[in-house]
Amino acid sequence: MATTTTPTPVRPWRSGASIPERPVKPTPTAKGVVTPRIPLALPHPSVPGGRFRPSAYVGEAVPFTVTAFREGHDRIGVHVRLFSPSGDESLHRLSPLNDGFDRWSTLVAPLEQGIWRFRFEAFADEFATWEHAADVKIAAGVDTALMREIGARLFDRARGEKKRPGSDKDVLYEAARALRDPDTHDDVALEIVRSPEIAAIFTARPVMGLVSVGRETELLVERERAGVGAWYEFFPRSEGATRAEDGTVVSGTFRTATDRLPGVAGMGFDVLYLPPIHPIGESNRKGPNNTLVTSPGDPGSPWAIGGPAGGHDAVHPDLGTLDDFRAFVSAARAQGIEVALDLALQASPDHPWVTEHPEWFTTLPDGSIAYAENPPKKYQDIYPVNFDNDPDGIRAEVLRIVRHWIAQGVRIFRVDNPHTKPLQFWEWLIATVSAEEPDVVFLAEAFTRPAPLQGLAMAGFQQSYTYFTWRNTKEELEEFLSGLAHETSDFLRPNLFVNTPDILTEYLQFGGRPAYKIRAALAATAAPTYGVYAGYELYENVARPGSEENIDNEKYEYKFRDWVGAEAAGDSLAPYLRMLNHVRRDHPALRQLRNLDVHWSDDDAILVYSKHLDAALSPTGESDTIIVVANVDPHSARQSTVHLDTTVWGVEPGTPYEVEDLVTGQVWTWADHNFVRLDAFDEPVHILHVKEVR
Repeated sequence: MATTTTPTPVRPWRSGASIPERPVKPTPTAKGVVTPRIPLALPHPSVPGGRFRPSAYVGEAVPFTVTAFREGHDRIGVHVRLFSPSGDESLHRLSPLNDGFDRWSTLVAPLEQGIWRFRFEAFADEFATWEHAADVKIAAGVDTALMREIGARLFDRARGEKKRPGSDKDVLYEAARALRDPDTHDDVALEIVRSPEIAAIFTARPVMGLVSVGRETELLVERERAGVGAWYEFFPRSEGATRAEDGTVVSGTFRTATDRLPGVAGMGFDVLYLPPIHPIGESNRKGPNNTLVTSPGDPGSPWAIGGPAGGHDAVHPDLGTLDDFRAFVSAARAQGIEVALDLALQASPDHPWVTEHPEWFTTLPDGSIAYAENPPKKYQDIYPVNFDNDPDGIRAEVLRIVRHWIAQGVRIFRVDNPHTKPLQFWEWLIATVSAEEPDVVFLAEAFTRPAPLQGLAMAGFQQSYTYFTWRNTKEELEEFLSGLAHETSDFLRPNLFVNTPDILTEYLQFGGRPAYKIRAALAATAAPTYGVYAGYELYENVARPGSEENIDNEKYEYKFRDWVGAEAAGDSLAPYLRMLNHVRRDHPALRQLRNLDVHWSDDDAILVYSKHLDAALSPTGESDTIIVVANVDPHSARQSTVHLDTTVWGVEPGTPYEVEDLVTGQVWTWADHNFVRLDAFDEPVHILHVKEVR
């Protein structure tokens, strides 16, 4: 199989704190001692337990953080040394977080795909120690001559370094001479101690002692699409389907579904997810609304995979041929869209596996095969695979299937219910596929408990569905979004789908059209990857009684939608989705996960958060700041004062700056405390771009 590789950039990282390279000679430790001279602990990025690699995606601003301290009052410095997959080595200075926990951090955006290595290095920072002591003592008139001579000798040592730039040496020579000159007043000596120029010289090339080196570890950097994308889901059989006068339906095909691609691309989506495209079983086929009663022509659930026309490696005859599918993938690629294919490891009673490999299923005492259940839901048309029966055979078959669809041009798989299969199976499959095809992305449809959801991410899934659909209040969203950005981001990348064929939450059922705007805006701005299931833009909000599913669910029947007519009539959310995706493309801060900061408001329904990206980490070379203010109550108008920690984007409290609402185009002057009024029935969300600092 061909392996896609990412071209190596000239400099395979972005960082605002890189320093010149130099050799490191660690301070020896006594026999039997594992703690370095300056202790280093709790390194990040990391995965709990230390068994799996942390991960990132190309261009992601990754926080490298460690705990480092030493005895007494002398100052230390901390670096992280990075080794790119192609062999480039770089050194980056960490800054103290001053949080009382001796934590140090810096941001680096790796630009090269592959396995990076990194280690933290701590050292006695002799300049910082002298600078602090001299500042205090000279100002107090204590040991001034001694402090001045210590500084001069330190400058002499630095000047003696062969690789020290000549311009630095000139500055340090004059500073040392002035410190030793008895005619130099102590006030002038203090100016030398506090000189930003001299501090910058020693930050770039510190004079180090007691060098301590931490353990080397790895970071897997995957392609950008593994972490950034706007997903759209549709059923190809509904796109272009026609109903005859007698009520019978002719299925849409890959060829008719191709006509929908410009509309999807025009809304700004770059990933198109297709439910299973395989033959559908006849036995126990489900009728409309998941009933057991079917009529001739009922298409059945695409997740009931397998029939006389084949199984997981075949295309449903109603959709066309394998050649038609490849043409569809090519047409999507021409529109700037990647096709994601469903990988559902289950079978209808008519699947070839059932007769060829009955041992792959669970046989009950009465001789029948157990069908799938998710109480109270029952799936009589689906047999789950028993992965403990012939695991080697099942592994070989699934790998064959995945390789087959990769050969057809698929590079993204949305995996159905992975939490109902063994974790070790997924670890093996993803590692095997990634070794052959590192660009392949797996999305876990894991609406499950935190432990299995996070375990799947640790084992290799590049993305995961989350509980986002059920987090709707301000308090719930603050906790949830902060957790995604700062607690699990070393290994779990959320895909914030706003709805699915299976999920129509009460918030959407009863929140009216404002709810659809609010949820789309939050999903599109809070995480770099989000998704929409077709029909969302038409505000389809009627549920089957007693459920959180759409009535007349598309899983069991064809859907006929007039996309163009709805938009022409002003009855579509498509323009709003188009705006959101345009904003996402234009603002690199929104293509980051770990940069979300929650701010405050006086109202229990006004959610406020920001996303900031420094210029040194931005692909545009310019800083980017977005502030989102959302009224999450879809039934009312709310007004409040919002309180912003403007230091997040480098603005001192009280300093005015301009913001532009990217939803409406309005421009205001803001500071750290600002009045807002958001009417759910007009525009419930501000998406503000910080334009100018006055």
